[in-house]
Amino acid sequence: MKIISSNVYVGPNVYANFPVIRHQIDIGELENWPSVKLGEGFINGLIAALPSLQSHGCSYREEGGFLRRLKEDEGTWIGHIWEHVALELQHLAGSDVTYGKTRSSGKLGCYDVVYQYKQRDVGLEAGELGLRLLKHLMPKVVQDALVTATSDDFDFSEELHDFIRMAQRKEFGPSTGSLVSAAEARDIPWLRLNNYSLVQFGHGKYQKRIQATITSETKHIAVEISCDKEDTHNLLNDLGLPVPQQIMVYGVPQAIRAAKKIGYPVVVKPLNANHGRGVTINLLSDDQVGIAFEEAQQFGTGKAVLVESYLSGFDHRMLVVNNELVAVAKRVPGNVVGDGKSTISELVDLVNLDPRRGIGHEKVLTRLELDNQALRLLEEADYDENTILEEGQLFYLRSTANLSTGGTSIDVTDIVHPDNRDMAVRAIKAIGLDIGGVDFLTEDISKSYKEIGGGICECNAAPGFRMHVAPSEGKPRDVSGKVMDMLFPLGSEARIPVAAITGTNGKTTTSRMLASIVKSAGFTTGMTSTDGVYIDGHLTVKGDMTGPTSAQIVLRDPSVDFAILETARGGILKRGLGYTESNVSACLNVTADHLGLRGIDTVEQLAKIKRVVVEVAKDCVVLNADDILCLQMADYCEAEHIFYVTMNPGHGLVREHIRRGGLAAVLEKGINGDMITIYDKGAHIPLLWTHLIPATIEGKALHNVQNAMFAAAMAYSFKISLEDIRQGLRIFNTSFYQAPGRLNIYDEHPFKVILDYAHNPAAIQTITDLALRLDITGKRRIVMAMPGDRRDEDIIEAANITAEGFDSFICKADDDRRRRGFDEVPQLLKQTLLAAGISESDIQVIPSEEEAIESALNQCEKGDLLIILGDDITRCWKQIVHYNAEEGDATTEDEPSHTYPEKLYEPIEHKFELAEGQRLVHDERGVRLIVEHDEESD
Repeated sequence: MKIISSNVYVGPNVYANFPVIRHQIDIGELENWPSVKLGEGFINGLIAALPSLQSHGCSYREEGGFLRRLKEDEGTWIGHIWEHVALELQHLAGSDVTYGKTRSSGKLGCYDVVYQYKQRDVGLEAGELGLRLLKHLMPKVVQDALVTATSDDFDFSEELHDFIRMAQRKEFGPSTGSLVSAAEARDIPWLRLNNYSLVQFGHGKYQKRIQATITSETKHIAVEISCDKEDTHNLLNDLGLPVPQQIMVYGVPQAIRAAKKIGYPVVVKPLNANHGRGVTINLLSDDQVGIAFEEAQQFGTGKAVLVESYLSGFDHRMLVVNNELVAVAKRVPGNVVGDGKSTISELVDLVNLDPRRGIGHEKVLTRLELDNQALRLLEEADYDENTILEEGQLFYLRSTANLSTGGTSIDVTDIVHPDNRDMAVRAIKAIGLDIGGVDFLTEDISKSYKEIGGGICECNAAPGFRMHVAPSEGKPRDVSGKVMDMLFPLGSEARIPVAAITGTNGKTTTSRMLASIVKSAGFTTGMTSTDGVYIDGHLTVKGDMTGPTSAQIVLRDPSVDFAILETARGGILKRGLGYTESNVSACLNVTADHLGLRGIDTVEQLAKIKRVVVEVAKDCVVLNADDILCLQMADYCEAEHIFYVTMNPGHGLVREHIRRGGLAAVLEKGINGDMITIYDKGAHIPLLWTHLIPATIEGKALHNVQNAMFAAAMAYSFKISLEDIRQGLRIFNTSFYQAPGRLNIYDEHPFKVILDYAHNPAAIQTITDLALRLDITGKRRIVMAMPGDRRDEDIIEAANITAEGFDSFICKADDDRRRRGFDEVPQLLKQTLLAAGISESDIQVIPSEEEAIESALNQCEKGDLLIILGDDITRCWKQIVHYNAEEGDATTEDEPSHTYPEKLYEPIEHKFELAEGQRLVHDERGVRLIVEHDEESD
């Protein structure tokens, strides 16, 4: 039984529109061991370990359905069982996950096991623990056949306890979790910014942040005041609010004197602590004060300790949000009630049987523990853990009522006296907190403190929400919703416009065209592309940035108010999308590329991957009506509108779509050339002549005409004005500086040079068609290559395409051979060209890209066209610009950029042995570097 590969999808993916984990497994011999053959011992052991599996409906969609699958007919197989166990383990740790799916991958014994997760590490560990459990439960004869079996000392109860503890450290706490849920209910997007409780709500410039219940609007000085109990006490006392007497001390003798001055009983607590740590109440003697002082110092951040008068009454937490009292909970310390038979230890165990109690913040209540504080209280009462309490006798195991130490809460919001309500709001307002908790002691919260007394013992920044969203008794309160309403008032924005672009070819150029349009409309754009991440046109992160990490870089940037996300197949396959939805998504085309990699062998499978981008669009989907695979995606769209793009004005389906009032961009013939036209609700809107778009080379580069149509259609879907669309397309060109590797033209030699990153047959077809359309007086020459990880049939197809359009060929290899031999790809290109009828004298094989380009430049004559299909685009462009023709006509005055040195370092010729996963690249100086390479990474 082997795990072949694992993927953690962070966003929408081919399996679900939310995060899931996929394990590809080969169960080997276990294919012959379904659950019924594994026997009753296995099934009963599994149910005993995880009795809550009873609730899983599975395909029967009713409680007990999964257990029926285990026992009935032929049973079910280990992959499917593992899926349910991984889900249930997460559920026991407090994660609300339900989705799972196990399917055969087509090969006998091989399966895709998919299950939902909330937190990556918890989901992965649930899978690992579940697998260890299943191996442990298997019959001995099966265990002996497994490559790895669990050890005999496997203790599932202990492992489960440790797993839940780990999950508590990784998952959101109850307060943060409730805020995230409130955001989701209001369609406010969120991103987790660290492994703890720092969360961003909203995207780009609209973002707000929280950490636990501290918000980006919380004033730092207010937090400082609330954390200093003496400052808080003095501030509230000066305003006439009810607070106890208080003295700050630094030693036991001083604490005893303060207690006597105030008068017993007293409370001793740290100057700076939370969750009731180090607080001891109702102290009646000097000895008790001395012990309490020592404990308080252990939990405080300094030596200072507070001694204050003891206020009798019930402990109430009053939660104030945005100057409004939104919830009040009466808190009761953790306790047991005697039955006349059971020991205190046994009573604790009985209390902990309550399914609402769990470890830490796992559930709405925390388990009771006989820890040092409980044992101290027992000792003071002359009890121990074996004491039997009388029937009905109540004994408190805690001196404070914090939920984190086993306390319970009762919602009393609806009965709070107006005076007490005003007092709490005034206290939090005085401190300056946007969210604050008032700890108020009173005998009856429904009566005014002015009549029956009571007092504020503490005010808290970052108050916990658990007692309010899930009280032990009473009505739950939507306190997190109040916070969201404060951060994002009705009518305010939380999302920036998001445009998502996918397809095989043209994604980067279309993204750049759209960015030009959007900038013309006055937006600050964030754009991801195969070149890097651009913020307002400036490159901030260099590299292939078309995966989920790069998308989140844009969505997290506080200056961005429009996101343009180029999304490639690699990122979708490996980690899913980095965004949950887009406003407008476009699929430009689907053609053969990267086939044979990561289980994608057909263009239909490739289309299914790219369709994920289309499925998450909310407002509009822009599809290539001239590509059948794109057209078929319309059946999976949930967006409000479909916007078709066609270069065929006679397209029947688009014509019917237009007649029904649909959106379309159509390339129409006119007296002055080709016109990009938009149809909307029957209106015919001429947009722009194609020859006026510089990137189309006077309309001859039809692939860029199509890219411009997609950019215009997407911009129109965002309600950007026609003038801004026209202006954005007019000012965009394919210079090296605006679109490196995308139809970069250099005209300063006696011959024309075009540099392009075409690397699949469809892209090479477009560049060949363009070469044939250009008016050339000399020869058409090409320096060509194909990436080494493409199939032989793709390389052969590319060579056959170029055979129809060029007179002279230099076959090279990319720097990274990608497991191919030194000259394997160029030799295959040559053999194909020869078979296509090209004369051997017109074909050269020069494996080195630098040498191939140098040779091609030297061979060019006046009037020739040289197409270079480059790999290292920056190095190629420098070679072109710095080349000096023999006639002396080439200019060196127009340097590519001040960031590029005039003189390149001469590379040292040396043959490197590259290991798997490594590639050879060149930096801006021309220096060769060996780097680790992952095709699918950001």
